[in-house]
Amino acid sequence: MSTTNPADATEIEQSFGTQGLKPMQRPSLVTRFFMRVVAFAESLNLKFSKVGNPAVYDNATFPWAADIEREWPAIRQELEQVLLRQAELPGFHEISTDVATITQDMGWKTFFFCGYGARADANIAQCPETWRIVNKIPGLITAMFSILEPGKHIPHHRGPYNGVLRLHLGLIIPEPNQAVKIRVGTEICHWSEGKALIFDDAYDHEAWNGTDKTRVVLFVDFLKPLRFPANWINRLLLSLAVFTPFIRESADNQKAWEKKFYAEAEAFRTR
Repeated sequence: MSTTNPADATEIEQSFGTQGLKPMQRPSLVTRFFMRVVAFAESLNLKFSKVGNPAVYDNATFPWAADIEREWPAIRQELEQVLLRQAELPGFHEISTDVATITQDMGWKTFFFCGYGARADANIAQCPETWRIVNKIPGLITAMFSILEPGKHIPHHRGPYNGVLRLHLGLIIPEPNQAVKIRVGTEICHWSEGKALIFDDAYDHEAWNGTDKTRVVLFVDFLKPLRFPANWINRLLLSLAVFTPFIRESADNQKAWEKKFYAEAEAFRTR
């Protein structure tokens, strides 16, 4: 398993949306500066990690993971109510537009709770137990239900920044289990209901649902445990992310979807 830095200059450009540039174009001065800052921060995060830099972690590294696993039935119960309107849930690319670089169909859906300072209060109100449980995770950044429709393959990609780690908690994992999998770096992992999978999404990864049923996980990003000074720089960069056009656009898309989704539910209820 490789533990080298997964972020070279080309990948950083792709992660921050410069892949659409024409061959002779150069990123703006501000973009180039930001890319250098991110690259510097990523090198610090590797050097000052408290938990090493594997692609996939042993859950024992994070003692709180066992508590999250114990509470999974409460999350599953709320998820089942959400899935009553599964057909109306948004494609991930409809909320986070950068996801359109890897998928543009409705095979990957989401039910969003929070991310980079933005909150989906109406969704949180629908799943109060889920919200209570995810707030047990130190350094919570993002939380949502991630829904893969039958036959969906998410092609290989990497996260934009290695200052966070990702947790997937299996909620609905169809059989055969071998057909429902994720590759992170060189490791192939299979989800199990009620079990957490913790990995570094800055490694190249891809996922498959090779069954005829829906797969759902609780998808969480949290702060990577770092030593000083990397921990301070990491928190600063992530706190500034809320001001980027990408995050603001995603928050606006989520609000627009919520307004429509819950207005339709209220109209149906009052008929």
